[in-house]
Amino acid sequence: MKKKNVLNLIKYYSEKNDMAFRNEAYEIARYFDEINNYELAEYIMGLLSSTNTFSPQIDDTTSQYFRKVDTSSKSLPLPEEIKDDILGIVNAVGHNIGVNKFLLQGPPGTGKTESAKQIARILNRELFIVDFNQLIDSKLGQTGKNIAELFDEIRNVPNPEKVVVLFDEIDILAVDRINSNDLREMGRATSSVLKGLDSINNKVVLIATTNLFNAFDKALIRRFDSVVDYGRYTNEDLIEIAEIILNEFLPKFKSAGRNMRLFKKIIANMDIIPYPGDLKNMIKTSLAFSNPNSEFDYLKRLSKSALGEITSNVIALQARGFTLREMEILTGISKTQISREIKGES
Repeated sequence: MKKKNVLNLIKYYSEKNDMAFRNEAYEIARYFDEINNYELAEYIMGLLSSTNTFSPQIDDTTSQYFRKVDTSSKSLPLPEEIKDDILGIVNAVGHNIGVNKFLLQGPPGTGKTESAKQIARILNRELFIVDFNQLIDSKLGQTGKNIAELFDEIRNVPNPEKVVVLFDEIDILAVDRINSNDLREMGRATSSVLKGLDSINNKVVLIATTNLFNAFDKALIRRFDSVVDYGRYTNEDLIEIAEIILNEFLPKFKSAGRNMRLFKKIIANMDIIPYPGDLKNMIKTSLAFSNPNSEFDYLKRLSKSALGEITSNVIALQARGFTLREMEILTGISKTQISREIKGES
């Protein structure tokens, strides 16, 4: 055995390249067999045949219904109540008592899909998302058959304790059957999902997300062990999350100045503070389009996006608690001129 074999083993292990790791291990076993060290060769082969540590879970290169998704190590700011529920999911899986089906429901942009990635990472499992484009078929009755095949794959997955399956935006299959345009076909599809959930291996973790919980088939809801509501963001939560998002982006923009008090005041004065997904886009766009020669241009742009016409009305800005200096930043008008306008001078 050469040093290269050992180095390759370490390399493939660190890269989580399971197939290459196993192939390298087989090469080592073959080497010991060639030098008549049959006992060690057989020992290595025995380990490889009995262990499931490095064997693939779902082969998304051949399956038409799954694709592997990278788990997330990025920070995911959530309200404490939702964080507690996510930790509850992790704990429930850890107890290994068959609590394994979870529905994350709430408006778009609240972090449901990202939470699934975080759960898979914390559990040290591979994450596979269901490809609905392959699942839904225009041919009468075919969608139900595809769903049955999908769940058959899930039931027969090797090493189910290492898998998280994500039905992202399951609405297309799970909306109330009486509201479907094609009642008969979607009724078959939903019935297939019901049967599939009833027979799923309880070692597999299944997570579904939906933006249309109120239209969700009630029989399907009962198949999930727990439903987590992502609509529980208060304004205080959203302001705090907006600050976290800005702090993540600011270091990438060297010319951008830091005025967290004004930033939070802009967010707090919005009529409706958007959920984190839209907040992130709004903040990122304001920074990306800002003038690199003006340290607070991004705040000016953000206020126009967040507050609309109010930004150009110093009387309205004053009524909402903005100081002369803050109004100067947001309007580009000098403090002297702002004072005149407030006093009614021309």
